[in-house]
Amino acid sequence: PVPPSSFLPVRAMTQVVSVEASDAAAPMEEGRVRVPVASVPSASLTFRGMAFDAVLPGGATKTILEPCSGHFEASELVAIMGPSGCGKTTLMDMLAMKKSGHYRGEVYVNGHPRDRVLFQRIAATVGQDDKMPAHWKVREALEFNTLLKLSSAVDRKEVDARIGGLLDAFGLSEVADTYIGGERVRGISGGQRRRVCLARGVAAQASLLFCDEPTSGLSATDAAMCAQALRSVARRLNVLAVVVIHQPREEVAALFDTLVLMTSNPGRVTYFGPMAEARSYFEALGVGIPLHANLADVLLDLVTPEASGDEVSGNLAGAYAAGAGRTMAASVAATVAAPGLTAQALVEARQPSNGGATEGARRDCRGAARLRTQLAAVFGRKVRLTLRNPVQGALVVLMPCAMGSLLGALFAGIGNKDFLVQLPFFFVVVTVENFASMGFMSQLLEERKYMKYETSEALYDEAISAAASFCVDVPLALIGAIAQISITYLCAGFPLELYATVLSWSLLGFFVYDSLFACIAAIVPDAQVAQIVATPFLSIFLLFNGFVVSHSAAPRWYQWIFEISPNFYCMQSVIMAVARYEGGGAEKLTATFGYDGGEEPRALVVLASIIAVLRILQVAGLKFLNNIQR
Repeated sequence: PVPPSSFLPVRAMTQVVSVEASDAAAPMEEGRVRVPVASVPSASLTFRGMAFDAVLPGGATKTILEPCSGHFEASELVAIMGPSGCGKTTLMDMLAMKKSGHYRGEVYVNGHPRDRVLFQRIAATVGQDDKMPAHWKVREALEFNTLLKLSSAVDRKEVDARIGGLLDAFGLSEVADTYIGGERVRGISGGQRRRVCLARGVAAQASLLFCDEPTSGLSATDAAMCAQALRSVARRLNVLAVVVIHQPREEVAALFDTLVLMTSNPGRVTYFGPMAEARSYFEALGVGIPLHANLADVLLDLVTPEASGDEVSGNLAGAYAAGAGRTMAASVAATVAAPGLTAQALVEARQPSNGGATEGARRDCRGAARLRTQLAAVFGRKVRLTLRNPVQGALVVLMPCAMGSLLGALFAGIGNKDFLVQLPFFFVVVTVENFASMGFMSQLLEERKYMKYETSEALYDEAISAAASFCVDVPLALIGAIAQISITYLCAGFPLELYATVLSWSLLGFFVYDSLFACIAAIVPDAQVAQIVATPFLSIFLLFNGFVVSHSAAPRWYQWIFEISPNFYCMQSVIMAVARYEGGGAEKLTATFGYDGGEEPRALVVLASIIAVLRILQVAGLKFLNNIQR
C-alpha cells in the first residue's frame, strides 16, 4: 500500500511561534472552546528503537514492547491506541521519561538527544490519577503550576491572563472558585477534575504534553470536551500532545491528527500516520471497514488478538514493518540529521523576559522557579488549606485541652503530696505528649500522594514540602500540647518555679516523636503500615524510661536502649529538677530509677541529634521512596 503522507521525511520545527498582537487581544474560538493566546516555543519528538522487557517473578523476561520508531511534529494531537497489554502506556511513559524500569531506545527533542535534566522543564505529564487537595480551588491549582514552571519574575496581570485563558479553554470558568473536592468535601464533578488535571499540565505552556487515558471513566460529553480542549490547546499554543486513549467515540477520534495503533502479544505498531488516512491505509491492505461504523472500534477489534486472532494482528504488524515502518525509519534519520532548538533554548524561550539572564535555564536547578517562589507557593497553599478546614484545626487544639482537664482532675492537688507519690504524674505528662503528633501521620500520607506527582513534574523539591508541613502542622499541635501540659500542671498544684522545666522537657519529647512520625509517614507505603511501624517505637521507649523499667533492673543486653530513649532523658531531667527543688531524701530516691543529675547537656545533644537524623531520613524517604511506579 501507499504510505500515508506523514511517513515522508520531515524536519524538526525550529522556530518560536509568535501570535500577532491583534490575536492576543482576545482568545480565539475554535469549535465551542475558547483558546488562550500566547507565544510558545515548538518542539518535535522523535524516538528510535524504543523497547521494553518485563522481568517476571521467576527471573524470566517477557517482551512487552518490540522496538519501534516514530516522529511527532509540534502542535499535533496524537492518539496512541491498542488493546490492553499492547504497551501503549509503556511507550508513552518512556517518551515522557517516566518509566521506572529499564528500557531501550533513544528519544530526541527537535532532533537533539533528550536532555534528562531539562526535559522536565519543557514537558508535562498527566496521569490517570487526579490526586489534588480537597480544599484547593480550581483557579489556585492552575496558578500553582503556572508560577512553579516559570523561572523569571512574572507580572501578575500576565499570570491572571494565562489562567483565565486556560479556564476558558477547558470549560472551567464557572467553577474557577470552587473547591476541587474529595470524599468528605463537596466540589467539582469527575469530568471537571480531569479537565483541571489537563489544564495544570498545560498551565506552564509546556512544549510537550503527555496524557494517560484522560477520557477514561468520563461521560461521552466530558470525554469530548477534554479531547476538544486538548486539540484547541495543541493548535493555538503549538503544544505537542501525546494521548493514550483506549476506545474513543467517532467524534472524539476525529479530533486527533495522528494515530499510533498497536497490537499486543507482544506490543507492535500496526499503523503510524494521520488519523484521516487510517481507513484508506487498512482498506489498501484488504481490510473491509463498514462505511458507517466507528473506525476506532473496528481498528481496535482488528488489532486485538483475542478478537481477530494472532495471525491477523501479526500480519498487520508485519505489513507495517515491511512497508511504512521503513519509511518512518528514514524520516527519523532525517529529523535527527537536521536538529532544531536545543532543550536549553526551549527553556529560555518559554520564560518571560525580565531584562536579565534567564535563571530557569541553569542546568543545576531541578525546578524552574526560584527557591523563594517554590517556598511561597507550597507554604501559601498549606496555610490556605489549613485555614479552610477549621474543624480539623480546632480539634488539634481543643482535644488536648479536654485531655489536660481530665488529667488535671485526676491529679488535682498531687503537688502537695510526697515526692514518691508525684512520680506517676510526671510519667503521664511526659508520655502523653509522645502521642500528640501521631494523628498527623494519615494526613502526611494523604499529602504525599499529590506531592509525589508534583515533584515528579519538577514543580518543587521534596524538602520544601516537608518544611511546609513542619511549619504549619507542628505549631498547631504545639499549641495543643502546651495547653494540655499547662492545664494539667496548674490543676496538680505544683509550684510555678518548676513549670518551665516540666514544659520544656515535655515539649522536647514532643518534637522527637513528631520527627519520628513524620519520618515513618515518609517511608512506609500506607497508613496501616505506619501504625504498625510506630507502635514498637512507642512501646519500647515507653518501657525504657527509668520509671517503668529502671536502668539497674534492665538486663545488660537491653541497657543500650536507655542511651537512645527520649522518654528516659525527658523523665530523668524532669525528675531530677523536681528532686532538687524538694530536697531532703528526694534526690536519693532518684538513684533507684537510675537517674543522675547533671545529665541535661548530654540529653539535649542526644535528643537534638535524634531529631536531626529523623528529619534527614524524612526528606530522603520523600525523595527516594514510594515514587510513582510506571
